Amino acid sequence: MKEAESVKEYIDRVMKVVNRIRLMGEDLPEKRIVENVMVTLPERFEAKISSLKDCWDLSQLTLQELANALQAQRKTFREEENSTESALVESHKTKAHVDDVTKG
Repeated sequence: MKEAESVKEYIDRVMKVVNRIRLMGEDLPEKRIVENVMVTLPERFEAKISSLKDCWDLSQLTLQELANALQAQRKTFREEENSTESALVESHKTKAHVDDVTKG
């Protein structure tokens, strides 16, 4: 997976390759696809993969279920980033206001 690539883009790219392989008559079980996707994910997904291993029977995990779990994790990560950014902005505004009041 490329660093700037979304989970959906990566899964779409993987499925294109899988479909080509299957068109050539090769049997490619879902379990093998899921395993390959999991080992090729960037380090930022390591905690989610560990959690999935603890909570799911990976031999039964579908690519769609994996994609959904990764997208949910990415969404949560973005929300946390936005929350942190908002808190920093508010903190800066409050400090600037206090500075203005004490100077004024």
